[in-house]
Amino acid sequence: MNLSQARAELLARLREPPYQSYSYAYPHKSAYRPLQPARRLETVWASEPRDALFLYIHIPFCSYRCGFCNLFALATPNGDVVSQYLAQLQQQWRQVRAALGQHRFVRFALGGGTPSYLHHDELARLFAMLHEGGVAIADMPAGMEVSPETVDAAKMQLAADAGIQRISMGVQSFAASEVKRLVRPQQNAVVDAAIGAIRAADFPLLNLDLIYGIEGQSVASFLASIESALAYRPEEIYLYPLYVRPRTGLGRIHERCTDAAGKADIRLEMYRAGRDLLRSAGYQQVSMRLFRAAHAPDPDAPAYSCQRDGMVGLGCGARSYTAHLHYSSEYAVARKGVHGILQHWLQRPAEDFAYADYGFALDEDERRRRHVLQSLLMFPGLDRADYRSRFGADCLEHLPVLAVLPELGLATLDDTRLVLSDEGMAHADVIGPWLVSPAVRRLMDGFELR
Repeated sequence: MNLSQARAELLARLREPPYQSYSYAYPHKSAYRPLQPARRLETVWASEPRDALFLYIHIPFCSYRCGFCNLFALATPNGDVVSQYLAQLQQQWRQVRAALGQHRFVRFALGGGTPSYLHHDELARLFAMLHEGGVAIADMPAGMEVSPETVDAAKMQLAADAGIQRISMGVQSFAASEVKRLVRPQQNAVVDAAIGAIRAADFPLLNLDLIYGIEGQSVASFLASIESALAYRPEEIYLYPLYVRPRTGLGRIHERCTDAAGKADIRLEMYRAGRDLLRSAGYQQVSMRLFRAAHAPDPDAPAYSCQRDGMVGLGCGARSYTAHLHYSSEYAVARKGVHGILQHWLQRPAEDFAYADYGFALDEDERRRRHVLQSLLMFPGLDRADYRSRFGADCLEHLPVLAVLPELGLATLDDTRLVLSDEGMAHADVIGPWLVSPAVRRLMDGFELR
């Protein structure tokens, strides 16, 4: 694509609603395909730096499936599935540790699903597995996702004692009518009790997630939810635009709805109002979604670069990243698809976990695009010297289309950095998809979502 074509495409995208795709990882999992032949993890990681790795564990279970959720998760699993899962996770952990050889983890996250869905003893079993494997999560930034109805004082104290420092909890809205629209059975009293239990365990960092764009939500009601969140003085707040995606509960409702097309989309107005309120409250904007309080701790921790350093994912649905290969289990959203993938994962022999058999191999162009996307869509932006030291040339030489961003007022460019402007950050979910390679677009378009 030449510069003129790239400019025309971006201008066309800017005329559309600004919520086109969330570029939290590149490439998206819908670009993954079976790897033939499967690759031994020992070989995959052999030439990779392994002294600053991120360990991620995926717990694909939750109490209920929210209407907007397109994560790899299964609500209320039957029988002893959770116990089977933890046993299989231990098998995978042994194989992965052996394949990594000498290594060091400097970040940890427990996500899902809802990790706090686990009972106290199950959570203790998981932390014991890590401790026995030599992972001292207290010595690194370590986070865990929870939902209000699964939080209790004993679990939170267990997590704090294990070394977890950051708790992230989805609230989405403090208005009862709005959470009902999200197909989310939640009461503010439960949210308040959960935050009380979290604060009592003395975690240094609490993040609360809110959503804007809910049917019936107004700018005023969204700001009221932010004010309610601010009353708890969370160290971080994420503001998520609502996406109605295929195979989700809201997606199915949307398919049956005949008047959805005529409704005004005020998400951008909500975003700007929410951003301005959080800034006025002393929160610093880190990305389109993330705002960090002035009182948030600045951890003295081993350095980790999401652009350069690897991630090791454990569990069904977890992704792993090396410089040249991203791999995971397969992906689905609907309950039937998730259940099928999970059952296959639970039945795999232990030796299967020594291989990567589903993923995406990154060539040099894809590695460059990933670096650009993971830098540009956050403040303080893309460091040109850092890019040059990694790839041997300036980012504008490799991706000339980046020059369109300052031309359109979406970024500022100087000798050191390319940084999104406020308007550019507001359109991060336009700029991200615009920078996706043609090859990845074709794979994503051809993915059959289950």
